[in-house]
Amino acid sequence: MPEKKNEATAAPWQLKMFNRSLKKKMKVAALARHFPPLAGRRCLLVTCGDNNGAINYKIRAMGGSWTWADFEAQGIAGMEELLGETVVRLDRAAAQLPFADGEFDLAVSVDVHEHLEDPLPVTRELARVTRAGGTVILTTPNGNERKLAVRIKKAVGMDARAYGHRRTGFDLPDLRRLAEAAGLTFRRGSSYARFFTEMLELAINFMYVKVLAKKSAAPVEEGTIAPVRRDQLEAVKKSYRAYSIVYPFFWIVSRLDYLVAFTRGYAVVLEAGR
Repeated sequence: MPEKKNEATAAPWQLKMFNRSLKKKMKVAALARHFPPLAGRRCLLVTCGDNNGAINYKIRAMGGSWTWADFEAQGIAGMEELLGETVVRLDRAAAQLPFADGEFDLAVSVDVHEHLEDPLPVTRELARVTRAGGTVILTTPNGNERKLAVRIKKAVGMDARAYGHRRTGFDLPDLRRLAEAAGLTFRRGSSYARFFTEMLELAINFMYVKVLAKKSAAPVEEGTIAPVRRDQLEAVKKSYRAYSIVYPFFWIVSRLDYLVAFTRGYAVVLEAGR
């Protein structure tokens, strides 16, 4: 019989979750397509909850010297546990980043802007802390309210508020206007997670928000769509095991996105120059 992995050699829980996430893996791949060569570069990653550190971990492996920051407190302990590094807690009300002008060659904001009442000040801050000639990359959900999956989300009670968002998101032209208003120069944009992936993610998020989180023994903050702490994952471990079994089927269904590859995805990425 094969020997069982002990706790010390098992993969961290954060990476196990990442390996069963359709959209987060797409997100990391999409970001990598926009990254400049990272060797020797000073880089910043800003997030806003819905993050246990796995995205940071995967990005760090690509190279560069990274600084981490998050606007939400609840996931920071799990992020620091996985990364073995400090994660700076940001103040959403202050809308100011605690970094020097031009400190970074690359500043990346992952799914932050949809959480903010006014995203322009933070976008200006991302521009400020990036050196002249550097790169700023922004990701958000697609804010096009006419897209079918967005309409379905609203119909089943999974609107922006259920995700902890102030708005659905930004379509790429809107994100470009925001970046340019902050003094950035648009370079290129892309998208990922088309209809089939978005519907699978909706099913997973709906089950957690509407069913599992309400029965969970671990406190789940409003707007949390998946476990971001170990105790939250432990509280739904039976359901998570069941999901792990059907995950290969979900992955196969998500490949149907290729049938609608001509459409803009439900998450967008903007690359801009400072």
